Amino acid sequence: MASMNGPRLHAAARAVRSGGIIAYPTEAVFGLGCNPRNEQAVRRLLAIKRRPAHKGLILIAADFAQLEPFLQPLALADHARIAATWPGPYTWLIPARPETPRWLRGRHDTLAVRVTAHPLAAALCRACGHPLVSTSANLSGRPPARTALAARRQMRGALDYVLAGPTGGSAQPTEIRELRTGKLVRGA
Repeated sequence: MASMNGPRLHAAARAVRSGGIIAYPTEAVFGLGCNPRNEQAVRRLLAIKRRPAHKGLILIAADFAQLEPFLQPLALADHARIAATWPGPYTWLIPARPETPRWLRGRHDTLAVRVTAHPLAAALCRACGHPLVSTSANLSGRPPARTALAARRQMRGALDYVLAGPTGGSAQPTEIRELRTGKLVRGA
């Protein structure tokens, strides 16, 4: 899939590197994304979506190594538990390093992270060289976009790039589980 989208994939990565906000397909819906280390881009994404910053955001990555700089070191058992679900549609709330920006974790001491199984989203993370913010492409309270066209329409020109492609076909957003307690925060 990534080779079929080569020029578009690289254009999306360029938009992210230049501080832009993009929409791209994920396991279930289109996501809004940007460089998680770019505070201005993250704050712009939150404003576009009308999402309160205190809720925190999800980061998706091509592999665990892209997420490690944001997270506390894991015990071997915890790492094995998470690794058994990735890549896949499972988001984990993992204790964040103290230096992980508040604009990502909100009022929480954890960060929501996922190693995505979506081939185009993973290729995009590899092309960017880092994880991406991943929140559903919709205005808060509205249904998430499931196509590139729906993302464009709902975001009304606020995006710097839309990477077209099919979603992964999941009917529901990814499951979110708290690592420390195992508690299901959002069911799939």
